[in-house]
Amino acid sequence: MSAPAAPAPRIADRVKTNAVALLAGLLFGAGLTVSRMIDPAKVIGFLDVFGRWDPSLALVMAAAVTVTFLGFRLAGAQGRPWLAPKTSGPARQGLDRRLIGGALLFGLGWGLAGYCPGPAVAGLALAELPTVIFVAAMLAGMLLYHLTLEERR
Repeated sequence: MSAPAAPAPRIADRVKTNAVALLAGLLFGAGLTVSRMIDPAKVIGFLDVFGRWDPSLALVMAAAVTVTFLGFRLAGAQGRPWLAPKTSGPARQGLDRRLIGGALLFGLGWGLAGYCPGPAVAGLALAELPTVIFVAAMLAGMLLYHLTLEERR
């Protein structure tokens, strides 16, 4: 016998959750823009440690790790989340071939194009053709994954 289904969230709760998600997304996009992570040349300069290395993005990453660390500490001290009935995390733990392969593919794409998904989406605001092509290719890859590998899980 299966557990009873959780009640559907109220409309006011969904509006609050979506408003907070929108605010977080806008703040994230602003941070990526201010730090210039939406500029592929800046990112590639950071990754070019044996060439003309630009270490400035290390400060951005250090700030992001610090904010994330403090956010998780604050969330852990709350007892329960503000906008959800319970805290949730990844269903799977540990490393496996899929995670390592995905991380390698992500790093390879980031190093070749200078974009990862967040900065690419934020960079769409500049309406530059390479960014649009990258996002279209990223969405095609996500669709291909969903239609092939995700179905086998």
